[in-house]
Amino acid sequence: MKRRKKIWTRKRPIAVTIVAWGIFILFLIRLYQVIEPLIREGVFERGITAPLITEGTKLTPLGYALLVSATYLILSLAGIVVLIGFLRVHRWAWLVLMSWTGFSLALTLINYFYGHANYIVMASDTIIAFALNQADVQRIFRIRTDQGEHININ
Repeated sequence: MKRRKKIWTRKRPIAVTIVAWGIFILFLIRLYQVIEPLIREGVFERGITAPLITEGTKLTPLGYALLVSATYLILSLAGIVVLIGFLRVHRWAWLVLMSWTGFSLALTLINYFYGHANYIVMASDTIIAFALNQADVQRIFRIRTDQGEHININ
């Protein structure tokens, strides 16, 4: 496998570290969101003893809790993959993270207007969005170039 060449020669910009910590904090929040519905429904104490779906296709409260937990588990695992790619300075990680942050920020703003605000997620998404748009960060991830600078995309 071909060894990747470093694009920068100094330490990582502080914005990259801030984004990495933001992703890690969001990972911890998502892990809490995986466990909380299961604790609320008593899955750890009693197990899955009730049906998950009622007549037709309507979910029971237990089925809904399992669906929510599974969704947040997938998001948590995807967040770890993006964090690893981000720390290894892969361009795809910047693109995925920027898209994910925009989508997450839009959802948290919608939830805010409906009275279900999650201020920690909203604040971390805002910080991540600002940090990702720093010129140094965009140069490291080969998103932005200065005039006359050539990017070799492999």
